[in-house]
Amino acid sequence: MLARARAPYAFLAPALVLFAAFLAAPILYTAYLSLWKVKVSGLGLGPDARTEVWAGLGQYADALSEPDFLASVGRVALYGLIVVPVMLGGALLFALLLDAGRTRIGPFARISIFLPYAVPAVVASLLWGFLYLPRVSPFVWVLEHSGIGAPNLFSSQLVLYAVANVAIWGGTGFNMIVIYTALRAIPSELSESARIDGASELQIALRVKVPIVRPSLIMTFVFSLIATLQVFAEPMNLKPLSNTISTTWSPLMTVYRDAFTRNDIHSAAATSIIIAVATFALSFGFLKLVGNRAFGQES
Repeated sequence: MLARARAPYAFLAPALVLFAAFLAAPILYTAYLSLWKVKVSGLGLGPDARTEVWAGLGQYADALSEPDFLASVGRVALYGLIVVPVMLGGALLFALLLDAGRTRIGPFARISIFLPYAVPAVVASLLWGFLYLPRVSPFVWVLEHSGIGAPNLFSSQLVLYAVANVAIWGGTGFNMIVIYTALRAIPSELSESARIDGASELQIALRVKVPIVRPSLIMTFVFSLIATLQVFAEPMNLKPLSNTISTTWSPLMTVYRDAFTRNDIHSAAATSIIIAVATFALSFGFLKLVGNRAFGQES
């Protein structure tokens, strides 16, 4: 009897050990590092010139008052206002088109929509980066020979949209699959009843299907929100191709600069904790705001 009671814990033990070793312990160590700072004496030379001293919450205050970090937060907020609605709107549209009985989308079109998600973010960023460069982009060549002026997507006014385009291109397919899976679980009798009552395909989509898959829409929104706050690969890989993307373009790029360029691991740790807390607060707050209305129908 005792062995049977311990069996579930034996099965959970490997996952718990991995969670503690590779997730919980690094988080605790990062929080510990964020409470210290390096004090430099003299010119910073010699074995005792750099010492660690207790900083308390001073690193957090410095991070929250740093202009570069605050500018990166505002930049990513605008980036999210572009990426999240466009990406989820496109994913919902494609999912509804795939689910509609009268719309015939072949296997090639389905694979074409989902395939960008299978491309790693680093590869996708470099691919789009070279498509943006005027000297090597085939699109720029076609536009110029057609008498149409090609915009410089790496300009300071358009670089935000250039980075957002990479994220939209790569994330729409994944969100489409999530929403489409939820649509396939809807009983066909609901759509048939609405169709018999004279509802059009558009009315069926907006008044029958979309309300039912609302939990999936909320889930994809939370995933997209987290990915937006943690954007790193796209601007980091586009940065060598343009001088309009700074080393602090996004909050995670600020962490990378502090840790690996300035060699200030304590400031990077504090900024990382701030990003993690902000991500948790926004995700949890959004779920609390819409959770009862969205998931109440399933209880």
